[in-house]
Amino acid sequence: MKEGYKNKRVLISGGMGFIGSNLAIALAREGAEVTILDNMLPRQGGNLFNIKPVEGMVKINFSDIRNSQSVNYLVRNKDYIFHLAGQVSHVDSIRNPLQDLSINVEGTLVILEACRQFNKEARIIFSGTRGQYGESVRLPVDEKHPMNPKGVYAITNLCAENLVMVYDEIHKVRAIALRITNTYGPRHQMMHDEYGVLNWFIRKAIDDKAIHVFGSGKILRDFMFVDDLVDAILMAGLNRDAYGKIFNVGTGKPVNFIELAKIIVKIAKTGKIKFTEFSQERKELEPGDYYADISKIAKVVGWAPRVNLETGIRKTISYYRKYKRYYW
Repeated sequence: MKEGYKNKRVLISGGMGFIGSNLAIALAREGAEVTILDNMLPRQGGNLFNIKPVEGMVKINFSDIRNSQSVNYLVRNKDYIFHLAGQVSHVDSIRNPLQDLSINVEGTLVILEACRQFNKEARIIFSGTRGQYGESVRLPVDEKHPMNPKGVYAITNLCAENLVMVYDEIHKVRAIALRITNTYGPRHQMMHDEYGVLNWFIRKAIDDKAIHVFGSGKILRDFMFVDDLVDAILMAGLNRDAYGKIFNVGTGKPVNFIELAKIIVKIAKTGKIKFTEFSQERKELEPGDYYADISKIAKVVGWAPRVNLETGIRKTISYYRKYKRYYW
């Protein structure tokens, strides 16, 4: 499947972060020439240890996607651009909405303009979020679901996606947009709970502390293991029929937060569950139940998730117990 990336020149924006580093490792192992672009903004998950398995096999450029001089240089001669860089904390988007707008929208526009001017042959794979939908009016959520984002982070992601699709249609800078569900697994930041709830639950369990489940704990979510997401990104990138299209990426299998916490405690054999009320901040941003309809990506790309929740959680716990000192 992924042999199509051998000797291809790829750029991964945000490549030191959670998804980007897992993608960089997969691509480097397939023989791609990988360049990582990351500004290592504090609290956003960039971690040098994340790319340890392919150290020396990838090039790293410590720059910012908003720096047009850097980006104009880096996009030249690239076959694929995986645009994963972004401000990903809902809480930070409330604290500093202008930074959110700058990174997520301006940064995306800088990459698109660089491709339009210097490399129209590059193929762009953009990572968006299921948060762009906002509150679900029907379940499962398909790509035609109304867009009603709650919060600045979701709005800026939707705006970035729209720009990507406009450049594909108008300027023929070929692109795919992915609306990604809650993703968990190795190499996710573990220092705070402002994004990545499943990984945060795992940290609490590993530390034998209370896992705080908000409200009734009955809200449904769609949790996907990062290896499945990496496969979806790589398969979509090689599929010519995927360009110009938007896809949900998830498992389509809902689980509530009580069930999730119980599975983590059972596998970790440490930790305990405690119910707590939503903070006002979290309550205002909570979109309610969500799980994805993934029939479109299954039909067009032929992708389906392979890792079940218990297996993914087991692998994640094992990774962090081994490498805890690099993440806590």
